[in-house]
Amino acid sequence: MDIQGILEHLPHRFPFLLIDRITELVPGERVVALKNVSFNEPFFVGHFPKYPVMPGVLIVEAMAQAAGVLSFKTTGDKPKDGILYLFVGIDNARFKAQVVPGDQLVLKVNIERKLRNIWKYKAIAEVNGQLVAEADLMCAQTPL
Repeated sequence: MDIQGILEHLPHRFPFLLIDRITELVPGERVVALKNVSFNEPFFVGHFPKYPVMPGVLIVEAMAQAAGVLSFKTTGDKPKDGILYLFVGIDNARFKAQVVPGDQLVLKVNIERKLRNIWKYKAIAEVNGQLVAEADLMCAQTPL
């Protein structure tokens, strides 16, 4: 899925859209998404001016956005249908390595469970095959 498909399946826009491409998607199971990290990202202005590091919270947000695309593709809904997935929980978040300009973040998200409107996911982020972050995520499907 290219950026146009992502824009159809996520309500996020610049400067908060944090995925660039979907390389694999199995509805109801898993997604693999990419985020190309550029020195031009707005957060690098202040984090940190002489040592640019992608904030961990934005890595987690990128994983959550990939989970959102997976959820929308699983249900067949889109944001324009008046549906939104809100982040409601993060557990076991760990950061193993820094993400810096020039890195390509590979986001892998699996659906662990869905109960009514609550979705649970296992997510990891890698750069060059090295684990940089992981977390258990939870989102709630809600009408707009």
